[in-house]
Amino acid sequence: MEVIGFIHFSINTFTDKEWGYGDESPALFNPSGLDAEQWARTAKEACMKQLILTAKHHDGFCLWPSVHTEHSVKNSPWKNGKGDVVRAFVDACAKYGLKAGLYLSPWDRNHPAYGTKEYLTYYRNQLIELLSSYGEISEIWFDGANGGDGYYGGANEIRKIDRETYYDWDSTFKLVYKLQPDIIIFSDAGPGCRWIGNEHGIAGETNWSTIKGDSLIIGASKQEYLNTGDPNGDDWIPGECDVSIRPGWFYHASQDNEVKSLEKLKEIYYGSVGRNGVLLLNIPPDKRGLIHENDVARLREFGQFIQNTFDENLAEDAFIAIEENSVYTINIQLPEVRSFNLLVLGEDIANGQKVKAFSIEAFYNNDWVTITEGTTIGYKRILQFDTVQSSHIIIRIPDSKGDPRIKTIGLYH
Repeated sequence: MEVIGFIHFSINTFTDKEWGYGDESPALFNPSGLDAEQWARTAKEACMKQLILTAKHHDGFCLWPSVHTEHSVKNSPWKNGKGDVVRAFVDACAKYGLKAGLYLSPWDRNHPAYGTKEYLTYYRNQLIELLSSYGEISEIWFDGANGGDGYYGGANEIRKIDRETYYDWDSTFKLVYKLQPDIIIFSDAGPGCRWIGNEHGIAGETNWSTIKGDSLIIGASKQEYLNTGDPNGDDWIPGECDVSIRPGWFYHASQDNEVKSLEKLKEIYYGSVGRNGVLLLNIPPDKRGLIHENDVARLREFGQFIQNTFDENLAEDAFIAIEENSVYTINIQLPEVRSFNLLVLGEDIANGQKVKAFSIEAFYNNDWVTITEGTTIGYKRILQFDTVQSSHIIIRIPDSKGDPRIKTIGLYH
């Protein structure tokens, strides 16, 4: 999907916090003009193919009228308690051709039973609500924030859990797949896709989609390992690169002038999509329930950058010859000398990820010059370099896991 979006929106939007304590009154939730279709339109303009909504964050407040708790929109003044943000969100995604994903925080600072088996029953009941009442959900997002201080029904205490055993994730995952067989499960450990190990939206320059899944622990995996993957991994768990368009994940009016610049978003794009990852860009609605005008303008610019940059593949009409010898070589002959400064490569990942090292040479100024090199390719690798004027380039792959299968070659300016 390359670029997808995160919608962080909840009670925190109205308290100006990042993490709610769990004692917030549902009466605080009252967006004046919530328009999920505006979210979807904005995402579409930014070339996103999916949105993920925080159906419940750590504070435990639910954006749908859950029958299992009173701490939800049904006890808010918004739409006189008759509203359902999840329903509005899913319907808006469908209207604009986006896939819909949901985030359900494993940690709950509101629920009195958090830390006991009773809470696990509650948590799974909420998963059943979300994954059986709103049609197809393409991704479910589980993060690693687990335990700490909270309201917990008035106990106001610190509760710690054993993150390796408490949630019994195997049973939860079985339930998820039973309800939504084609869903992607995100967590540190996958099994559908993994955290990239940071919140900067940047994958490792070497980034394998394969990893040893049985070595991963949700909330306690080695970040460097997550960032690079593992060429010897047995599990296909691609990296998802999350980052917010603002300093915070929820909306804060004080950050209206701190929306990331287009140049910064370009850097993030090349460091995520351009390194065999999926970019998950957070775009938080404000107290109105709208993506702020500053964010909308920047996202529109970002979408135009993607469309304009990759509109014309200068290698589309090239003659390509492959030499399979000790060094797998691809000769690309253009019909004429052309200017380019971006190379896009992609493997046929239906057959796995194989390339471990590659280099690119161009016949330039009457000589062969190495213009760039790298390690992994995967689904997509984008390489930037100084503008080259040439009609002939060579891709050399000296190291790979078995025979490489290159599916995509693109030159752009």
